[in-house]
Amino acid sequence: MDELVNLVVQKTGIPEAAAKQAVEVVLGYLKQKLPTPIAGQIDTAVSGSGKLDDVTKGLKNFLKNS
Repeated sequence: MDELVNLVVQKTGIPEAAAKQAVEVVLGYLKQKLPTPIAGQIDTAVSGSGKLDDVTKGLKNFLKNS
């Protein structure tokens, strides 16, 4: 998540604490709105132990089957 927070800081110029809070809000929103398997992959990707490609594939499959 640090990488994402740093990206928000660089792109917006807001303080790190505000960027972290913004990232947490967005991730929380996504986890509530997406199906559970994809929401779990978001946690994995943000923690650095997963691949963002896995989240993208899961989301494509979800949209394809909706």
